[in-house]
Amino acid sequence: MRVIITAGGTGGHIYPAIAIINKIKEMEPKSEFIYIGTHNRMEKDIIPPLGIKYIGIEIYGLSTSIKLMGRNVKNVFLIQKAIKRCVSIIKEFKPDIVIGVGGYVTYPVIVAAKKMGVKTFIHEQNSIPGKSNRALAKKADKIGVSFKDSSKYFDEYKVVFTGNPVSENAIKVEKISKTKYGLHANKKSVLIFNGSLGSSSINNKMVDYLKSVKDKKYEVLYITGKSSYEKFLENKFPDNVYVVPYVENLSALMKDIDVIVSRAGASSVAEIEALRIPAILIPSPYVANNHQYYNALSIVSCNAGLMIEEKDLTADILSKNIDELLNDTEKVKEIKTNLGKISLDNSSTIIYNEIKKMI
Repeated sequence: MRVIITAGGTGGHIYPAIAIINKIKEMEPKSEFIYIGTHNRMEKDIIPPLGIKYIGIEIYGLSTSIKLMGRNVKNVFLIQKAIKRCVSIIKEFKPDIVIGVGGYVTYPVIVAAKKMGVKTFIHEQNSIPGKSNRALAKKADKIGVSFKDSSKYFDEYKVVFTGNPVSENAIKVEKISKTKYGLHANKKSVLIFNGSLGSSSINNKMVDYLKSVKDKKYEVLYITGKSSYEKFLENKFPDNVYVVPYVENLSALMKDIDVIVSRAGASSVAEIEALRIPAILIPSPYVANNHQYYNALSIVSCNAGLMIEEKDLTADILSKNIDELLNDTEKVKEIKTNLGKISLDNSSTIIYNEIKKMI
């Protein structure tokens, strides 16, 4: 199979794209890929080391702010330029399928594929679709969704409920022991992280909580994000708090953790569901359409986890919620059972099968 895949901006788009690539490689080892991303976002550093041909294009998202209308004029020009370049790439590579996995970089790629008569599949990770996927909905041949609720935003005949492809990868990955990061194997553990880009607002609120756990019997591993690490270490924390800037294979580490506290990005939610880990979700209020709140709600409404909105987050509230998940065995049993009911464990396989039907 010859595949052009595009996704960019955050790990929530990039890692599902990688999961789809890995599944296609597993099923058809001779497949060839081109990954089209932005010229300046994190995908440009993540994809090439995987041995996947990478093409970066200059493109920026459009803003609804009146103050930025001048910049939008330039960005419209860049979008048209990107479409022309993508047409050339498609002409030369002759893909069987073009797959868009979110982020504004997907728009010119899918539009170019439509112009060239190449079949297209787009995937939406969040409960409320992003701008690019909404704009591409009429052009795409098939649309995979991670949440059943997001189907209503698209033409019903195009939609297939696939789940998030990172879930299947999370299940298959080999466990990494928490002892690698200094924690003790015989103690309960809490993992706290804030998405692929980190969160300065959460970091600031977490300081009081982390200083308060000195007398707790559990340990905390806190991931700050690379950009916040040095400043965060200016604080003094108890010996049962371990602080790191980044974890390379987070889902592998999650398998050795008792409770997770995280943002409610689509990939995090999918991995929590797949691994059946009790979690406290703190949705980011700074994302488009407040989609993380609705991602979290999909778990909370099924009694499969807890949620604290950022505006309500305090050291005391977080501590009480963590204590509940570490000590209430019946609650944890119910959560794990309910996570199993809402999780799709073969998401990337479903996507692969849908693609095969199309080409």
